[in-house]
Amino acid sequence: MTALRGQVGGEISVEMDAAPGIDLTKILAEMREQYESLAEKNRRDAEQWFFSKTEELNREVAINTEQLQSGKTEITELRRTIQSLEIDLQSQLSTKAALEGTLADTEARYGTQLAQLQMLITSVEEQLAELRCDMERQNHEYKVLLDVKCRLEQEIATYRRLLEGEDAQCVRG
Repeated sequence: MTALRGQVGGEISVEMDAAPGIDLTKILAEMREQYESLAEKNRRDAEQWFFSKTEELNREVAINTEQLQSGKTEITELRRTIQSLEIDLQSQLSTKAALEGTLADTEARYGTQLAQLQMLITSVEEQLAELRCDMERQNHEYKVLLDVKCRLEQEIATYRRLLEGEDAQCVRG
């Protein structure tokens, strides 16, 4: 502008007929009012959204808390059941061990008794075999003696006949 003034070399006077000036404070006040209104509306919308989300979240928390409590209760009950079943298992295992011990004792006792009975049977069978042998020997001896007796009786009968025959001759003669 200084360079232009230097070239123009004269003075210029400008007069303007202007329309009444714009009241900037009024416009700024209106804009501020619009922005504040918009900000208040946005704040209310955000607050309403926040409360709805908070309420929704609180419902979910309540539901999840309820489910969590239910899950904890179920876990506690399952632990009690497991403990009860473990105690029952230990009891059954103890009973089984006791019964197996009793079975082993009974088998050992009856095994011993069976072995004793087997020895007794073997002994009786041996005695029976000896008795048979004795009876067969005695039977054989009896037969031999009976045979000897029969022969002796025949000899005696023969001698009697002979003696009776001599006596008969002696009595006649």
